[in-house]
Amino acid sequence: MKHSIPKEIQKIADTLEGGGFEAYLVGGCLRDLLLKRKPKDWDIATNAIPEEIQKLFSTFAGATPDKPATVYENQFGTVGVKTESEDSTLKVIEVTTYRIEGKYTDKRHPDEIKFAKTIEEDLARRDFTVNAFAMNLSEKGEVIDLYDGQKDLKNKIIRTVGDPKKRFEEDALRLLRAVRFAAELGFSASVEGGSASRGKDRPASGWEIEKNTLQAIREQAGFIEMIAKERIRDEFIKLIMSDEAAKGIILLEDVGLLKFIIPELREGIGCGQNKHHIYTVFDHNVRALNYAAEKKYPIEIRLASLFHDIAKPKTKAGDGPDSTFYNHEIVGAKMTLKILDRLRFSKDIIEKVTHLVRCHLFYYNVGEVTEAGVRRFLSRVGPENVSDLIKVREADRIGSGVPKAVPYKIRHLLFMIDKVKHDPIHPKMLALRGDDVMKVLNIPAGPKIGQILSILLEEVLNDPKKNNREYLEFRAKEFNLFSEEDLIDQAKKARECKEEFESGVETEMKKKYYVR
Repeated sequence: MKHSIPKEIQKIADTLEGGGFEAYLVGGCLRDLLLKRKPKDWDIATNAIPEEIQKLFSTFAGATPDKPATVYENQFGTVGVKTESEDSTLKVIEVTTYRIEGKYTDKRHPDEIKFAKTIEEDLARRDFTVNAFAMNLSEKGEVIDLYDGQKDLKNKIIRTVGDPKKRFEEDALRLLRAVRFAAELGFSASVEGGSASRGKDRPASGWEIEKNTLQAIREQAGFIEMIAKERIRDEFIKLIMSDEAAKGIILLEDVGLLKFIIPELREGIGCGQNKHHIYTVFDHNVRALNYAAEKKYPIEIRLASLFHDIAKPKTKAGDGPDSTFYNHEIVGAKMTLKILDRLRFSKDIIEKVTHLVRCHLFYYNVGEVTEAGVRRFLSRVGPENVSDLIKVREADRIGSGVPKAVPYKIRHLLFMIDKVKHDPIHPKMLALRGDDVMKVLNIPAGPKIGQILSILLEEVLNDPKKNNREYLEFRAKEFNLFSEEDLIDQAKKARECKEEFESGVETEMKKKYYVR
């Protein structure tokens, strides 16, 4: 069987074989090749031990003693071989010594790792059959398939190598990996309504988890709690970034894993909304994620789409068509921060997703919100976040069952934003900065400077023409005469001044639509 092998991979294989060693393509890259997909990374297995690999590639790709071509910083026998490829998936190729693993006492790590002599021994310790075949990188392209992996690949089946219970006891992360593979490789059924907990959204003719493997996952789901949060996060990210991320979330619930990973999402199962929603909270959130995945949006938008209404069950008041969910965006932002922090997401992702959840509930109606209101909106959400916030709003709308993601009023908002985008919306954009205030008033740095700037910004948000140094100096001198109590009160009012997206005419509109 012939496959298109990149020259970088073939060169590494030739180097290994030229040194008297074997070289096999293994894992996901071979699976992708057999599925006629472009591999996301490349892995080669060999009987050469790490020291031999490093020696073989000591002069590879123009390497020097000061700039070696290999990296070896792990206990698994994996050596990273650097190439000179422009393709990011080929810059570093992982070359791993055949290995066998001992018992997994903690259900996370093998008690010991030993190097094996044959590729057959190496394949026997792998997790799923569709990851447990190897292809000889010689011209013959022979595939060693001891566990019918190619058959499962053809039939779209996720099955463990050997007894599923033993495989999951070895490494409980495989419980989550099974679901991730099903989502990543692709379900075929579209997301349908109904309670996910009843399994109505299971895949039809796409990738499925083999029944014994599925049953073992259900029985051993609790073992996932023994896994480090960082490892769970990495698998969860891959699931969320798959095209079938929504189905992945549904399957996590179906097999009993969701309650150990993000139990907060489950609170929305069966939680009805009001007359403006036809889906339960859980189904709505999943549908919003589905839209974000279909659009191939980045991880921050996918997470914000999934979590944007996560607090509705906690904030629900009343029942039936007139139920309300006051302040769910505020509570939801706090819940989102807690979830992402628990899963050890990066600070940048946590801050961005939490901000999008906090700001997702904004109101805009043509003719009712002035340019000043738009400037306050930009000041609150940040111009750099507007595009992503609109994308979350699109996901929210489609997840609610409406046919149009971007209605006229959103397009008009974008027009208004473009119209005022050069107006000052931040203290740093004022013609009078903090150092200037200190010099003009001859006062030291302190809270008073920030209070005066807050009041000045509020005036400029109302009328950008006031953003000139002469006027702002005059006003700063006036505020300097205020008593400490009055200045604090004025600054507080300025900071708390609700943009027209959240006050005035909008208050009545929010009552109408049961939000706050």
